[in-house]
Amino acid sequence: MKIAFQMDPIGPINIDADSTFRIAEEAQGRGYELFYYTPDHLAFDEGRVTARGHALTVQRVKGNHATLGPEQVVDLSAFDVVWLRQDPPFDMHYITTTHILERLMPGTLVVNDPFWVRNYPEKLLVLSFPDLTPPTTIARDLATIRAFKEKHGDIILKPLYGNGGAGVFRLDENDRNLSSLYELFTGFSREPLIVQKYLPAVTKGDKRVILVDGAPIGAINRVPAKGETRSNMHVGGRPEKVELTDRDREICVRIGPLLREKGQVFVGIDVIGDWLTEINVTSPTGIQELERFDGINAAAAIWDAIVARLS
Repeated sequence: MKIAFQMDPIGPINIDADSTFRIAEEAQGRGYELFYYTPDHLAFDEGRVTARGHALTVQRVKGNHATLGPEQVVDLSAFDVVWLRQDPPFDMHYITTTHILERLMPGTLVVNDPFWVRNYPEKLLVLSFPDLTPPTTIARDLATIRAFKEKHGDIILKPLYGNGGAGVFRLDENDRNLSSLYELFTGFSREPLIVQKYLPAVTKGDKRVILVDGAPIGAINRVPAKGETRSNMHVGGRPEKVELTDRDREICVRIGPLLREKGQVFVGIDVIGDWLTEINVTSPTGIQELERFDGINAAAAIWDAIVARLS
């Protein structure tokens, strides 16, 4: 098979943590042909969807993990699978790539399905399951956000389309910074904010559950660093081994059929205590940590699911 990866620059990645690298490594081990390009080099060109990039070979050698062939322009319709794997922010540039990649289907399988990535970004898909999520408000109106804080006291405020824990603030009952933070966010962005009730269980960890084609295959726990509210590994969260609970499985049973139906092959959900907080479909992570802790080869499961879809 011919596989193309649309991703952020491959040079700076951490090969011990990056999920795209592990997926590419598994594909190469199966004899698949790899091609790599960044989103800036995707184009719709006179009826063709093209990408300017490089043939790719990967190896688990720090500092020498990717070997690139000469730059070339390819017609992506000649590929069996195209991976949509760049990180958010989920801005108009990101959204435009989903529109372009959607034109490859159904002849080429795009993972995850770009139509539904566009319509189900991380912090919005959870709105379809209000009984599984903590109290949540999405608004740009300060009065609405302030009323939510007055009702719930201790809250989390964050950008609606951010990632990696960037711009996440906890405002407890005694905090007086809501207006200032609102002015800060709305001063550089027209996007709404998302506000959720603070869940004290986050001090014990924010669980990342990995789903493949709608079925949970395992989980890791991400514990915030001392003095931190955020558990994201990008900001110092510590991954640790954890088991799936009955509540985790209940959540997956509820959301799994929808994910499978909408072509979301590789998804990572975030669970704090008993509550679902995010459904990550854009560029989820965690599979390398899962493999180290539990010996679960999520990359292999992902490719098995893709082969099943192709056949």
